[in-house]
Amino acid sequence: MKDLTGQDFLRITDLSSEQIQGLLNLAAQLKSGARSFACNKILGLLFYKASTRTRVSFTVAMYQLGGQVIDLNPNVTQVGRGEPISDTARVLDRYLDILAVRTFKQEDLETFAQYAKIPLINALSDLEHPCQILADLLTIQECLGSLSGITLTYLGDGNNVAHSLLLGAALMGMNVRFATPSTYQPDPQIVEDGKQLAAKSGSEIVLTNDPIAAVRGAQVLYTDVWASMGQEDLAEERIPLFQPYQINEKLLQEADPDAIVLHCLPAHRGEEITDAAIEGSQSRVWEQAENRMHAQKALLASLLGLA
Repeated sequence: MKDLTGQDFLRITDLSSEQIQGLLNLAAQLKSGARSFACNKILGLLFYKASTRTRVSFTVAMYQLGGQVIDLNPNVTQVGRGEPISDTARVLDRYLDILAVRTFKQEDLETFAQYAKIPLINALSDLEHPCQILADLLTIQECLGSLSGITLTYLGDGNNVAHSLLLGAALMGMNVRFATPSTYQPDPQIVEDGKQLAAKSGSEIVLTNDPIAAVRGAQVLYTDVWASMGQEDLAEERIPLFQPYQINEKLLQEADPDAIVLHCLPAHRGEEITDAAIEGSQSRVWEQAENRMHAQKALLASLLGLA
């Protein structure tokens, strides 16, 4: 994975299908203990949004690589007082070896990348969540043996996770079905980009308002909260509209008998997914959460030139 040394990872499409597969293979080796690394690098975490899995998984991954982590909480650093991104980026570039930023605007990440020479990782923006999708693909590969030709159905809001999932799955030759209310579909440009990727990989992307048709025969069912961070005040009005897209026992009966259930968490049980579905035998949600650490460890090792 030397070809990733020094690169930024702002969108899932910053990687080719071959590079993604290489990262997944490396993550599996790191997870099994077949490979390990030792470094004295420093990772900075600059998170403008709340986080559990992303913060902890990046921290543990970097420690296990032998590096150190600095939590750059905006509330106790000058960025919280309005220091320009260009100034912050140029200063952090001289202190750190790699930086992960969790923010709102994708444009802010691009500004960081413009002014910092060190590798920059998108730890979530309103447009994409590419690190989550690396973990998702790793989980699907572990459970089903391969990615190409697998049919994945995403139900719910066409949000940042949906965007990265659509693009990442299309890159890897997976068939993707999106079942969403008509006014909550993924961004049209993301859909168009995904369809172009799918055409190259021989897969297909389908958008529908019919959740039953979308899950029929699917091998992976995936959902996320119906109101993302910053949209909590819209949750109550969305619930009736999204209710038909809940992953529950009825929908699971329409899917492949061996289908797995994924959720990027945190979950609102009783809304986008039932307690029985997330705790049932088909759930791989906890393996998926663990794989955030393994996938990101592989990503860090590759961007830092360790692998």
